[in-house]
Amino acid sequence: MKKNVAIIMGGYSSEHKISLKSGNVVFDYLDKKTFNAYRIHIFKDKWVYIDQNESEHPVNRNDFSIEIKGVKLTFDCVFNAIHGTPGEDGLMQAYFELIGLPQTSCDYYQAALTFNKRDLLSTLKPYGIKSAESYFLNLGDEIDVDKIIKKVGLPCFVKANKAGSSFGISKVYKKENLGIAIDNAFKEDDEIIIEAFLEGTEVSVGVITFKGETKVLPITEIVTENDFFDYEAKYEGKSTEITPARISKEQEKKVSEVAKQAYEVLKMKGYSRSEFIFIDDEPFMLEMNTTPGLTTESILPQQAKEAGISLSQLFGSAIDEALKEK
Repeated sequence: MKKNVAIIMGGYSSEHKISLKSGNVVFDYLDKKTFNAYRIHIFKDKWVYIDQNESEHPVNRNDFSIEIKGVKLTFDCVFNAIHGTPGEDGLMQAYFELIGLPQTSCDYYQAALTFNKRDLLSTLKPYGIKSAESYFLNLGDEIDVDKIIKKVGLPCFVKANKAGSSFGISKVYKKENLGIAIDNAFKEDDEIIIEAFLEGTEVSVGVITFKGETKVLPITEIVTENDFFDYEAKYEGKSTEITPARISKEQEKKVSEVAKQAYEVLKMKGYSRSEFIFIDDEPFMLEMNTTPGLTTESILPQQAKEAGISLSQLFGSAIDEALKEK
């Protein structure tokens, strides 16, 4: 019997448009012989099912059901395609946990932890996972520019702590530009992280649970035309993503081990995509994404293809794993 799957997409962060693209790719490639797929848009003011005629049907938040022509429809599983809040920071995961509905991404605690860059890196540090020297600021803190530069140096990166797709990120070369970059980051989040610039080869490593096992996907090298891997580079063709990455066997082994270690230490499930920069053959972690982009051009699907995994298999396996836990 076919399973009813709700594909949640949208959200209410700066990443909502990207999430809609990911969700629609999941809808298009999900095996229709195995699953009945339904596109559910999650917005602050409404949760709605969008049917093939683009008509909206409200979601009953008591049990995440919908009604079509007077008939109540419930779901066996939720496929999470929301980037940013509330799908990548643990809010939706906690809701589904409360109502007992399986979902494809990691649990709510892991989502909240990984979405917070500085907490993630601090948690992994005792396990020997390296990261750049950093300085933390909360909105309202006194900003001592000289103290910041003394710790992280120049150039440095100023990032919104809880945001994705490079929203709220700046590369700062001059002391006088640091304040502007900080103000920009605070537009996205009330916490920011300022990191030392690491110059080296940047790679992205996908780790997933596939057919019951933790699997490290082929590694992608990021070569950007811009000053760093910003929004334009990610989504507007200003970068080259090379899979498999042009790195040594030693580098490949090291970064694969570190990415898998982070996945297992954090008791992750579903998909993850972690970013690293190599310094003298040592991988330094930048961040981990738990609902990475899922369009046909996105990095994780590229890696899955290189591993011989089709989009239909990639998406179907995530649902199968979620249903196993139920």
